[in-house]
Amino acid sequence: MDNLTFGRYSPYNTVVHKLDPRNKIFLMILFMVGIFFQFKLWSVSLIMSGVYLIILIIIMLLSRVSFVQLFKSLGSMWLMVVFLLLIYIFIPTTTHKIEPEAFKIFNYAVYWDSFCRAGYIILRLVMMLSLTMILTSTTKPMDMTYAFEWYMTPLKLIRFPAHEIAMTLSIALRFIPTLLDETNRIMKAQESRGADFSHGIGRRFRAIISLMIPLFVSAIDRSEELANAMEVRGYDPRAKRTKYRLLRFHFKDLLAFVLIGCIFAGIITLFVFDQQSTGGIDILQVIFNVKGF
Repeated sequence: MDNLTFGRYSPYNTVVHKLDPRNKIFLMILFMVGIFFQFKLWSVSLIMSGVYLIILIIIMLLSRVSFVQLFKSLGSMWLMVVFLLLIYIFIPTTTHKIEPEAFKIFNYAVYWDSFCRAGYIILRLVMMLSLTMILTSTTKPMDMTYAFEWYMTPLKLIRFPAHEIAMTLSIALRFIPTLLDETNRIMKAQESRGADFSHGIGRRFRAIISLMIPLFVSAIDRSEELANAMEVRGYDPRAKRTKYRLLRFHFKDLLAFVLIGCIFAGIITLFVFDQQSTGGIDILQVIFNVKGF
């Protein structure tokens, strides 16, 4: 559980921390959309993935996000990696008449294309996780609440409960690290009583049951305490509310918006030219003789 870093805010005084949360959410979505553009040629996809990684590394260095915590979070993705490999190996998406074989499992041929496709999907997931980690590590939960509520402001015209939804999201994000800490505490307490979380399927199942029941009880108790505290303080979601800290768009937000916008425009331009191209030599096709996407 210590490997999960989603929802943990790191209080540093960096440029990324000072950006407007509304701007950060929009730019994160814009970057994610750019990551999921598919190009015809493997070489273009490889070059663009390298560009994405370089940009993400620079942003992580600027925001002082821990690479160690990121690698620990990636350690929990091994099951998904194996699942994707099995899908692309045993359920091929293309015909492999001219592609070289990597090896054979009995009489079934496994091709290099399957590993390339699975690796590309995994790389996308890693970049998505990195973006999410950057957002949650550099944005306070209350600021994220204000940003979500600001984006849902037009829905208030149709009486959509924008403030209630934003507050629910904020509480959920705020309690993720709290529940993780509570899970670690309960696991240590159950291990001291003889529970085994690391050996045998049957033992793990019984240990997880002994973990989930007190965790649910603790979560319900915390939610009741929070509801009582908000009620005692006179919280009314339908009342007109003022904000202690107003969100303002500064010059650094404009600079970040223009920078990411230019990168996204370049991605779209390259994608359009790539889709309109009818030929060309792909370096990876020459080396591995594999097809594009």
